Amino acid sequence: MANIVERIFESKAQMTEALASLLETGIASGIEQDGKALVMVSGGSSPAPAYKYLSDLPLEWDKVSIAMVDERWVEPNHAKSNEAFIHETLLQNKAAGTHFTTMKNLASSAIDGHAHCEEAYNALKIPDVTILGMGPDGHTASLFPNAQGLEHGLKTSNIVCPINAIESEVTGSITERMSLSLHGITRSKEVVLLISGEEKRAMYEQAKTHGSEFDIPLRAVLNHPDITLSVFWCP
Repeated sequence: MANIVERIFESKAQMTEALASLLETGIASGIEQDGKALVMVSGGSSPAPAYKYLSDLPLEWDKVSIAMVDERWVEPNHAKSNEAFIHETLLQNKAAGTHFTTMKNLASSAIDGHAHCEEAYNALKIPDVTILGMGPDGHTASLFPNAQGLEHGLKTSNIVCPINAIESEVTGSITERMSLSLHGITRSKEVVLLISGEEKRAMYEQAKTHGSEFDIPLRAVLNHPDITLSVFWCP
């Protein structure tokens, strides 16, 4: 099992405040220990307020790097691009010049772009904080249930992995992704899982029970002994 600490908040505002504080501490600690910090970030509405708050803090942004947890295989100006979302929320204000590593490259497919992305991520330091979300289907990062590439993503020693999800209401029509592998997630000094709403809370509780990691990929994170995980939940 992962080393899990669960924190329950009464509101999204409280969760945002706690996440921003954790990120600020993680960045400062990384700089103190290594002379630089790395935060792996996810898209989605839950972390957005914390990203915006963090962007205006007087941190040593020249020593901070930001990298994606996962990305749809779309151009950076696409409406569904996580990269665009991070530029709009985090890479603003005082954080505007922060070093950023994306997953999407010029290759025509995620499979073809994997080697280049792996090389880029191998060049980064060990992450200080990795922020994960979770879908109502039990996916985290872009490790989707029974997706093409999921088994490889859970077993590989590579940091990133190409994924082609089974199309659903959760995935939408863009099923081709690049994602941190399970190994890529385990490398982080600290991992934060953000959950909001009763539906996702129920899925999280189900993920803690015995069952297939291919059906609920979050199980692979919760069951991994090398992961230090803070679970943040609010209604």
